[in-house]
Amino acid sequence: MQIKYLNVPLNIKSVSDTGEFEGYASVFDVVDSYGDVVVKGAFKSTLESWSKRNDLPPVLWQHKMSEPIGPFTEMKEDDHGLFVRGKLLIEEDPLAKRAHAHMKAGSVKGMSIGYMVVDAEYHKQEDLYYLKEIDLWEVSIVTFPANTDAKITEVKTALQKGDIPSPTTVEKALRDVMGFSRKQAKAFMAKGYCALDSQRDAESQDEALQSFKDLTAFLRG
Repeated sequence: MQIKYLNVPLNIKSVSDTGEFEGYASVFDVVDSYGDVVVKGAFKSTLESWSKRNDLPPVLWQHKMSEPIGPFTEMKEDDHGLFVRGKLLIEEDPLAKRAHAHMKAGSVKGMSIGYMVVDAEYHKQEDLYYLKEIDLWEVSIVTFPANTDAKITEVKTALQKGDIPSPTTVEKALRDVMGFSRKQAKAFMAKGYCALDSQRDAESQDEALQSFKDLTAFLRG
């Protein structure tokens, strides 16, 4: 059983002085950096299950199960995505107060969902997974998506052990950590440095090469 994290840049719409906030925890028909796309209706069953329990997932800080910072008061699907309202317990919890300060200042402005895939469809031509039904576990206030940190740790641990990380793991690290485009990362994994010569759509060849050198040095550090 593996909880996944949806990696799509999101903005919190509003944050009040008393800790109430709202925004979209997930949006439909947007490709995340790992090639997952949430389709409309994916949250229908899980929201019904939460409703039957008269409950909602918690507001977590940075996907840490041990650090809830408040309750959600509303979750619903609309045409855009999963709309949520929540309240940070800024009077009762120092961590919630800290999160609130960062959200008001704009230094933390994202949300990310923790979920398990119930039903998905792979489109080979697009190399994308369309998530048709997911089991929602939590929604976090995040600085950066947690799966980026997880992939860095996975690659770094493998290198330190003398193992070779999987191509998929390295490709995702290139995209999430170093800013390679999807096309550049796939080209590099297929043919190495020389493949980047034709991949100039997102950054120059020299910048791409330096990015990979920086990533390698960091992971081996």
